[in-house]
Amino acid sequence: MVDVVDRQTRSRMMSGIRGKNTKPEIVIRKALHAGGFRFRLHRKGLPGSPDIVLPKYRAVILINGCFWHGHDCHLFKWPKTRPDFWREKIEGNIARDLRNQAELKKLGWRLCILWECEVKGAGEVRLTEVNTRIMDWLCSESDEVHIPHSRTQSSFTTDNSG
Repeated sequence: MVDVVDRQTRSRMMSGIRGKNTKPEIVIRKALHAGGFRFRLHRKGLPGSPDIVLPKYRAVILINGCFWHGHDCHLFKWPKTRPDFWREKIEGNIARDLRNQAELKKLGWRLCILWECEVKGAGEVRLTEVNTRIMDWLCSESDEVHIPHSRTQSSFTTDNSG
């Protein structure tokens, strides 16, 4: 399938996509800061440069974009142009994410994995629920928390296995 825009337009559009300081990251950071939590951003010394690092709690928060990390939600659709390129790119991102998460766990870090779809377009009640869950997890002993999309699963999962 042929792209619907010319190369220059597509290039400009793609260059506008941020890898850091995205809206979902900023929403979570503001809530954490308001809750009294202090953190570091994008620590290069850790595998994958996690989005939010809370050294006091030995915890990291990974905020994944649904498209770039291949999340099975309403925000992810396989591109119709250059399907081989995109499949390799996104599957490579997923494999790298899994390696980085395993390495972080091996180094003794606790993980919170949050997807863009949990924050993007979420109402105030849902954002409060997500933020409360993250803050409760930070103060817990749980090693890992996955916050599923509210449209697909209504409960949060935590993992205490080491």
